[in-house]
Amino acid sequence: MKAAGSVPRRSFVSRFAGGLGLGAVALATSPVEAHPPFVPARHKEDDWLDALGTKHRFVFDTTATQGFTDAMVFANNFLTASQSGYGLTDADHGVVIIARHQSTAFAYSDAIWAKYGKTLAGFAHAPEYAGAAPGSNPFSLTGTNLPTRGVTVASLMGRGVHFAVCGMATRFLAGQIAQAAGSSADAVFAELSAGLVANAHLMAAGIVAVNRAQERGYALATAG
Repeated sequence: MKAAGSVPRRSFVSRFAGGLGLGAVALATSPVEAHPPFVPARHKEDDWLDALGTKHRFVFDTTATQGFTDAMVFANNFLTASQSGYGLTDADHGVVIIARHQSTAFAYSDAIWAKYGKTLAGFAHAPEYAGAAPGSNPFSLTGTNLPTRGVTVASLMGRGVHFAVCGMATRFLAGQIAQAAGSSADAVFAELSAGLVANAHLMAAGIVAVNRAQERGYALATAG
């Protein structure tokens, strides 16, 4: 005999399962807040990145002498292998080497090195390479005995490689030079900014260039 008000076990289980089912349907069909896909903002200061080759894009991040050395070799290898293995040309590629932190010094011309080479070499902890002309950028065309297997800043520029230069490090160097010379940091900063190697672009900061290049479709390699 069933007690008054009792519910058969099978009926209770069925109702419980049915309740779960309705709950699952309710969860599955409940509105979910939609977020639009992330689209990075575009700034005119970075538009030069879009002017480079569009078939393949590569950016090398460097912060010290060894990293800059490696990036030069890797960038050259990348272009050479793309040519021999894929039949592509240098113009098909957008290749950028970021010079930030200590490697910023290597993005300045021989004229800047001739004037401020001692400060630049000390900042970058740059070794003196045999064959590099005194007072010149160690990675310039005059550096014939470098650990870059004959690759120079000039030879890379000839292949269309560009350089993104850290503005914050440039500002720091300008302050050091100005303090030693008793001159204006702003004036030295303007001189350094105007004395970059060809194909170089002064960025607000090197770390900003790391971000902006990737947002413009560049694959990233950290050298050194």
